[in-house]
Amino acid sequence: MAETKPDKPGFLSRLFGRKDAASGSAPQTPGAGSHPEAGSHPEAGDRPQAGGHPETMPSPPATGADDLAAAPSTVTTASPDTPDDRKAPPQLAGADLQPVEGVDPEGGNPKEPVPRIVTETGPEEPQAKPPVAEMTAAPAPEPKPAAARGWWQRLTEGMRRTSSSLSESVTGLFTKRRLDEATLEELEDALIRADLGVPTALRITEAISSGRYNKEISPQEVRTILAGEVEKTLQPVAHALSIDRTKKPFVILMVGVNGAGKTTTIGKLSQKFRGQGLKVMLAAGDTFRAAAIEQLKIWGERVGAPVLAREQGADAAGLAFDALREARASGTDVLLVDTAGRLQNKAGLMAELEKIVRVMKKFDETAPHATLLVLDATVGQNAISQVELFQKSAGVTGLVMTKLDGTARGGILVALAARFGLPVHFIGVGEGVEDLEPFAARDFAHAIAGLEA
Repeated sequence: MAETKPDKPGFLSRLFGRKDAASGSAPQTPGAGSHPEAGSHPEAGDRPQAGGHPETMPSPPATGADDLAAAPSTVTTASPDTPDDRKAPPQLAGADLQPVEGVDPEGGNPKEPVPRIVTETGPEEPQAKPPVAEMTAAPAPEPKPAAARGWWQRLTEGMRRTSSSLSESVTGLFTKRRLDEATLEELEDALIRADLGVPTALRITEAISSGRYNKEISPQEVRTILAGEVEKTLQPVAHALSIDRTKKPFVILMVGVNGAGKTTTIGKLSQKFRGQGLKVMLAAGDTFRAAAIEQLKIWGERVGAPVLAREQGADAAGLAFDALREARASGTDVLLVDTAGRLQNKAGLMAELEKIVRVMKKFDETAPHATLLVLDATVGQNAISQVELFQKSAGVTGLVMTKLDGTARGGILVALAARFGLPVHFIGVGEGVEDLEPFAARDFAHAIAGLEA
């Protein structure tokens, strides 16, 4: 006896029945030409009305063909059991929807699982994303702190332009050549071009030619003689700035043309004085330039020194007087007074500088106790006229030479020493505080000649 089938028809029966209902013809058996159930198919009048469901149709007699429906079926038509989101769209109603081999009807992904690589050491680890050069570049190694440079090293590096110029001239002149008149004239021209001054150049060439005329002389020997003669010229003017502590405050007036570096030099000197335990006050006497006032305030905050300032355009002489009075009342040791940059060929501006000096003397007849002229080494021979006129107007007592690292004409300091004999207190070869140091004649002479310490 044949096994009784469930009321719900199998997949093939439902599929063929739906197709028959749509086309009005009997279903065909695959490969046989006629369906075994052709005689038992319901008549057209028994078919469901539009909107009905194939499952309301009478079940066909059980045959062997229905054994193919034993496997779980795949829903291909809308039914009450199917969620709304899985129902076929209206335009596909009645279509012969056959499953495609090897494709998941729900997700569209291959049925076969994607191979996974499993290491022998343990479960699979999440694979890291490939590195992106812009985002995963290794950080640059931190630069090692540079070794502290001594003053001699900073000086020789700062004087390299001047020393290189002279060394090239000396080497070219005295390599395998006898010391004759033409060689001495060329050497003299090279020394003058380095702004050493005519008197100094003549003295150096005489010292080189003494006892060596028409003989060979090495470039090293020439540089040694050059350094010795320069040192002789500079030694009398190499004086450290001495602070008389019996005068409180010790007033230092800073003068110079625009761009020479007065304000920066004041800041550097203030830090040095503070390091010596002195109480320092700054006076922003450059009332013509707002940037100079702000710059001096920044230096005051940096070194821990009070700054007396007025609005831009205020009377510089009155400010200097007030600063001197305030410094004495507060027990200040050193008062540094900035002044506006003045061109030495402007008589009106130089007269204002004279007024500042007169007003200060009304409060203290010995003030200012030092007047330092700040010179820019890059101006060369123009520095000579600056010294002449500032000395007349303000009574310059000493020099500070800055920016020696920015020129090949550092020999101008030698020419100034030979002509005026004014003390040279400090020289600068850079922007840092440590790049301004007391002047030493021997060190400068060896640096300018390109010799070792």
